[in-house]
Amino acid sequence: MKIFNYKRVPYAEIRAFSVHILTASGSFLAFLGVVAAAEHRFIDMFWWLGLALLVDGIDGPIARKVSVKEVLPNWSGDTLDNIIDYVTYVLLPAFALYQSGMIGEPWSFVAAGMIVVSSAIYYADTGMKTEEYFFSGFPVVWNMIVFTLFVIDASAITALAVVLVSVILTFLPINFLHPVRVQRLRPLNLFVFFLWSALGMYALLLHFVIPQWALVLFMLSGIYLYCIGAVLQFFPTLGRRD
Repeated sequence: MKIFNYKRVPYAEIRAFSVHILTASGSFLAFLGVVAAAEHRFIDMFWWLGLALLVDGIDGPIARKVSVKEVLPNWSGDTLDNIIDYVTYVLLPAFALYQSGMIGEPWSFVAAGMIVVSSAIYYADTGMKTEEYFFSGFPVVWNMIVFTLFVIDASAITALAVVLVSVILTFLPINFLHPVRVQRLRPLNLFVFFLWSALGMYALLLHFVIPQWALVLFMLSGIYLYCIGAVLQFFPTLGRRD
């Protein structure tokens, strides 16, 4: 005698929805980062932010592997990803910049406001990617920008200048690198990106007190990632194999 009427478990749907849960977990990691930033625990905040970025890096390939779009067509992974990206790439870094008072009053507040407003407009741009998968305009990776400002212990003038230039470039047709998807100079781009990331983790472990050689390499790799898209745009044959 059967007490329960078991039905076949939709494993494909459960597996696909689990990927959405993985993506959404980035919002909780961002929340932990907000709590840390509010308490001026910026080292902890950047670790939480790093975990959120790790989730952002692995959920896409997993989603494609299990065919999330086909299995759950009514749930938009792209929309969910954009929401999480805005929080982790924009809102949290802007809040950290404001909380730190790096640029002083009232400019830290003004800079944070410019970041969140310009980034919201950028996310509405359906033409933000080029045919080569470059970003057209500064791709609002404020997590990298603000983190760099913390590592180099930027002065108020330097920090404000970097924010202003990046906000302006958000709306200009200047290419910026996607280190994974852009094919031109891809091995070099990936190497520099991983070098920058490794040095960033090193800086976190040392609470931003790092040797001069590491600081120089960190800055040079960051400048490369910031500028190489424009270089490849103005030299269209550079790095091509055909």
